[in-house]
Amino acid sequence: MAEDAILGFLEKNEKIADSGKFASNIGIDHNEIVNVIKSLHGFRLVDAEDIKREKWVLTDEGKSYTVAGSPEVQLFLAVPPEGISREELQKKVDPSVYKIGCSQAIKNKWLEMGKAQVSRKVQQVEDQVKDLLLRIQDGEVHAVDQGDIDALKKRKLIALQTWKSYSLTKGPNYAPKRKKVATDLTREHLQRGDWKDLEFKEYNFSAKGQPAEGGHLHPLLKVRKQLQMIFLQMGFEEMPTNNFVESSFWNFDALFQPQQHPARDSHDTFFLQVPSTTKKLPEDYVERVKRVHESGGYGSRGYGYDWKREEANKNLLRTHTTAVSSRMLYLLAQKPFAPKKYFSIDRVFRNEAVDRTHLAEFHQIEGLVCDRGLTLGDLIGVLHDFFSRLGMSKLRFKPAYNPYTEPSMEIFSYHEGFKKWVEIGNSGMFRPEMLLPMGLPEDVRVIAWGLSLERPTMILYGIDNIRDLFGHKVDLSLIKRNPICRLGVD
Repeated sequence: MAEDAILGFLEKNEKIADSGKFASNIGIDHNEIVNVIKSLHGFRLVDAEDIKREKWVLTDEGKSYTVAGSPEVQLFLAVPPEGISREELQKKVDPSVYKIGCSQAIKNKWLEMGKAQVSRKVQQVEDQVKDLLLRIQDGEVHAVDQGDIDALKKRKLIALQTWKSYSLTKGPNYAPKRKKVATDLTREHLQRGDWKDLEFKEYNFSAKGQPAEGGHLHPLLKVRKQLQMIFLQMGFEEMPTNNFVESSFWNFDALFQPQQHPARDSHDTFFLQVPSTTKKLPEDYVERVKRVHESGGYGSRGYGYDWKREEANKNLLRTHTTAVSSRMLYLLAQKPFAPKKYFSIDRVFRNEAVDRTHLAEFHQIEGLVCDRGLTLGDLIGVLHDFFSRLGMSKLRFKPAYNPYTEPSMEIFSYHEGFKKWVEIGNSGMFRPEMLLPMGLPEDVRVIAWGLSLERPTMILYGIDNIRDLFGHKVDLSLIKRNPICRLGVD
């Protein structure tokens, strides 16, 4: 209907001066007219030129003042000739009227605002604000001074509204009726023979086709793959980390972590309700772990408490991939000893408050070397080799405490961008109280280190909020447009 109206009008007239007025005259919504104009203009049936108009309109607050009067006049009329107390005046008018009216009435020198009493300075006032607003509402903006316009705008009583319409003339392809062009040559066209009379749509050889959609790697997966390759180049073997659910025994007890340790509280760990406990543990090994916790052994005094089997049986979401390391070392101890280098990169879970640097679910990188006669010097050397492959050549180490490593060290690297030392991981040597109950030879030592996958990824990709990297709030455009990972490449 809108298209027929436009083309029909131009058949008898040279132009449509204003699409807005045209839409109003024929009783069609202007937005519908605009959509048709864009289509006709695209096919060059009409030529369209933009018309941009601006006019002042009243805001909702301004409209309310045209009815009730400005706040300053409302306040003035609420003050009787003999005066009124501030408390009584506040009760007579709306709080917003009192607040705005006071400042304007004082500015206009209409009222004397004493500490306790409010009195009139003049006996009569004119509501110029209301008069100005009514003029603008009636379209008489030309009768309002620019200074008054600026004052009303400053008080947010009026706003500038932009109105866009079009002027139309016949285009080079104009026709009173748009001829429908065919987009395909069909079998029916050939059978009927009407293909000779058809007008086909021209091919646009410069048009882009449908974008080819493909999969995109998440930044975490890119960094993970690079780290995996570094471990493999160093001769490490990847541990199976497919068990997100772990027993407290392998997650804590086998690591010589006491059962009263704060990390084993429900405030820090996700415990399972179903199934709540594990059904299978190596009994002889469990007995040795119980003994070393209660009374020590292997040169240790233990923790001196009553170790409870039911506590060790509880199932949880693993809090670290060291639970996998404890399983692998136990299996290693059941065979004739052979040195091993293991690594893992996978998900862990902790009951933490979510903020810009912490999630309840994240990824941990862990590496360990098991061999005879290893020392702290070997650990430091391996760490220098590993982190240099990540592009971190400046390392520092700080003594730390972990229940299952002694000695333990925090790892720091100098960040050239931040111009400061930043913590990048933790490390240490597994305690004899952890290794010897497994059945490993007494001269075997295990050096290990761990760090998060998210932190180096955030630094590499310039992300300062972990929730923008991992979780349900991630912007999918980040996944599609993130660059390749170049660990250790300047």
